[in-house]
Amino acid sequence: MSSLTSKALSLVFALLFCTFSGPSLAQTWPTKAVTFVSPFPPGGSVDPIARLLAAKLTEALGQQFIVENRVGASGSIGTGYVAKSAPDGYTFVFVFDTHAVNPSLLPKMTFDTLKDLAPVMLIGTAPMALATAPGKPYQTFADFVAAAKAKPDSVSYGSIGSGSLGHLTMTLVQDAGKFKIVHIPYKGGGPMVTDVLGGQIDSGIGSVAVMSAHIKGGKMRPLAVTGEARSTAMPEVPTLAELGYKGFSAVAWWGIFTAAGTPQPIIDKLNAELVKVLQRPEINKQLSETMGMTIKASNPAELQAWTQAELQRWAKVIKDNNIKPD
Repeated sequence: MSSLTSKALSLVFALLFCTFSGPSLAQTWPTKAVTFVSPFPPGGSVDPIARLLAAKLTEALGQQFIVENRVGASGSIGTGYVAKSAPDGYTFVFVFDTHAVNPSLLPKMTFDTLKDLAPVMLIGTAPMALATAPGKPYQTFADFVAAAKAKPDSVSYGSIGSGSLGHLTMTLVQDAGKFKIVHIPYKGGGPMVTDVLGGQIDSGIGSVAVMSAHIKGGKMRPLAVTGEARSTAMPEVPTLAELGYKGFSAVAWWGIFTAAGTPQPIIDKLNAELVKVLQRPEINKQLSETMGMTIKASNPAELQAWTQAELQRWAKVIKDNNIKPD
């Protein structure tokens, strides 16, 4: 038998296996514990969302959904681990907006974002908030900009890392507003927030999910949000568009991927179960009102399209501004 014929038969058998075993796989899955990889440390937004959904899926499906932290390299270490894992439907990764910038920023990625991962769901989006500690002199965003213009590089802001959405957003804002501030990159939202609260840096930019609790508690003073509309979690805070940056919008986002080659019926079943969880009023309220998230609960194809668009958008910003990793 020729090599070509052998490969053709193998493909046929693989297609037949997926056709006839797929429905039964979905019916029985999961038969053991499922791992949700959180590629960021606790204290940010990814970890609590992963743990919230894991707990609800454990209740719904009768198997343990376990959250495992594999952190580093702006989320790419944990994501790479999942990309190389067995495509059997038992390992998934929760990604953040850094997922769409890492391929343009990190020279030694161990996986191809679009080829080695299969999309499951775009969970939701949220604007970011720029905030400062109450002890700082900036009462408004205009004060913040005025101080930066009066003395360039005298004002600082923190983000979750070089090339993060917060960093890229503030790069665009500085270009548009013609001012210069110092960027302090961190290894996640938790450490960045700690230094804003402690006054070690002048301000920080992070998703509303990370910042809102501190703002509502009076421990941070919000200056602006980055969405097209005001955040439901902090409706009193103006958008950058309202402050003169017309048409400007940049949102954080959360998604779920698994290894490419995972049977589609399993992906579809998890997607359907996640939709049910996200439609629960108490979950919807927790994510939208407390964390400022607009819940998307997308299908897999919508996540793939979203990721491709974000990859293209931020690749240009990174290239044009010669942004390098930490």
